[in-house]
Amino acid sequence: MPARRIVPNIQSEALEESAEFYGLLGLEEVMNHGWIMTLASPSAPTAQVSIMTGDKTAPVTPDMSIEVDDVDAAYAAMRDSGAEIVHPLQDEEWGVRRFFVRDPNGRVVNVLGHR
Repeated sequence: MPARRIVPNIQSEALEESAEFYGLLGLEEVMNHGWIMTLASPSAPTAQVSIMTGDKTAPVTPDMSIEVDDVDAAYAAMRDSGAEIVHPLQDEEWGVRRFFVRDPNGRVVNVLGHR
């Protein structure tokens, strides 16, 4: 299950200010749900950063997101390894299937696939 992209998530109440700041570095808004905004490089679209006020359906805000080809296989691998699942595998209304897992450093990783 190869990773398709890795996106750092920054928790902030300053979404618009952050968009302006990262815009100075050439990033443009590619997604905005009100509580999460993703900015990307027009020339390298998988170079992204997400700014979020908090996660809409999960109990914690993840530190990063990793998009994989097969989120169900990733979930099974993490579960079978004994890794701490922080948020269960579920389909979200905005078109992703995802779960959260804690890495060995205590960071929360949002593992997702688009439906």
